[in-house]
Amino acid sequence: MLSLLSSLLRASMAVFVVVLVCVLLVLCFCSALLRWNEVRYRKKGLPPGTMGWPVFGETTEFLKQGPSFMKNQRARYGSFFKSHILGCPTVVSMDPEVNRYILMNEAKGLVPGYPQSMLDILGKCNIAAVHGSTHKYMRGALLALISPTMIRDQISPKIDDFMRAHLSGWGNQVINIQEKTKQMALLSSLKQIAGIESSSISQAFKTEFFKLVLGTLSLPIDLPGTNYRRGFQARKNIVSMLKQLIEDRRASSEEVHHDMLGGLMRSDDQNRYKLTDEEIIDHIITIMYSGYETVSTTSMMAVKYLHDHPKALEELRKEHLAIRARKMPEDPIDWNDLKSMCFTRAVIFETSRLATIVNGVLRKTTQDMELNGFLIPKGWRIYVYTRETNYDSFTYPDPLTFNPWRWMDKCTENNSFIFGGGTRLCPGKELGIAEISTFLHYFVTRYRWEEVGGDKLMKFPRVEAPNGLHIRVSNLTN
Repeated sequence: MLSLLSSLLRASMAVFVVVLVCVLLVLCFCSALLRWNEVRYRKKGLPPGTMGWPVFGETTEFLKQGPSFMKNQRARYGSFFKSHILGCPTVVSMDPEVNRYILMNEAKGLVPGYPQSMLDILGKCNIAAVHGSTHKYMRGALLALISPTMIRDQISPKIDDFMRAHLSGWGNQVINIQEKTKQMALLSSLKQIAGIESSSISQAFKTEFFKLVLGTLSLPIDLPGTNYRRGFQARKNIVSMLKQLIEDRRASSEEVHHDMLGGLMRSDDQNRYKLTDEEIIDHIITIMYSGYETVSTTSMMAVKYLHDHPKALEELRKEHLAIRARKMPEDPIDWNDLKSMCFTRAVIFETSRLATIVNGVLRKTTQDMELNGFLIPKGWRIYVYTRETNYDSFTYPDPLTFNPWRWMDKCTENNSFIFGGGTRLCPGKELGIAEISTFLHYFVTRYRWEEVGGDKLMKFPRVEAPNGLHIRVSNLTN
């Protein structure tokens, strides 16, 4: 019996030693990998920082910890440090002045540097990916679709018609405002792009589009089950839908379509920008993608902040009730009404700033370049982390407070980079503001609301409520 116990004890010790040795070998291997990756990127003149694992870098920490990861790295290395995120060696800038310089000086050795997953899924012809003369041409084609004149004459009536219908029947029930604003942003854009045909493709398009959005912020690993694979497949399905729509329109060429797709497809002399079908499709996907994220999230967070700040809500409602008082019930919101919504515009800017809908932008170096006293190698990304600029106490006194009145001074708006800057100023800025303003108009003049409570908000890498943001809505006239 004793000999049996002794044998078992020796066997257990042997297994323990083997497991311990394996664990130590794995730890040594991991340590060697990390060390190798650090040495690999230890070039003279680079800013301090860590590079994480080969291939993956520090992407997991960046996506999961977000602002905490950034603050920890800044505490260790300062406001200008190196990392490896989303598959690229990257320098992160959290310095407001350096960020301002980068955003205003794209041509000086810097071009857009968005991650490979975003380029693959949004398309190589999307306006955020191209630069130089191509960017100028593509931007011109986009601005021709969403100029102030086009918003006034063609787009604004469609937005008003859609918002009126979309916001009907919300009273006396609990709704998920996140879900409602997502549907609103997507379907409103689809109506502007495809007009009357949007209703026939909206359901199939919506299913694929939500997969596409998730895929743009992922590692470009093409394996089954990954967000990248699902997003890329969703792009293929959306491209197929849009190709069919374009072919159907060409087959019925005698019909004139007064929508964005119709404008892009025009071949007469009034259209200065002749695009290929591939460019048209990438243009449409880009318009949908950029407008969806900013319009839906800003609308949701505006509802949240206005609920939490009754004085701001009172001021906003007063502005919109005054507009409504000048109109008959069936009269739409027009361009002059939109231009008169000064406090509404201030609420939109303050919501975008405080919620930080867009955390930053990426640029890529086209040559070795000196920046902030460091030498950045050719091909590296520079992540302009605008969250810090949004919370700069010099530009925005008491920066963590929701204060729309700070934007009533036009100088604040002119000095802001919330919608980008330089040649990369968001071309859809005024269209997005028009959509959110019209949404807020019908929401605050029809309803009052209170939060159900218990819903968690995440602010990185996207602003979202994982389980929805639920509010109890009642009619304003009750």
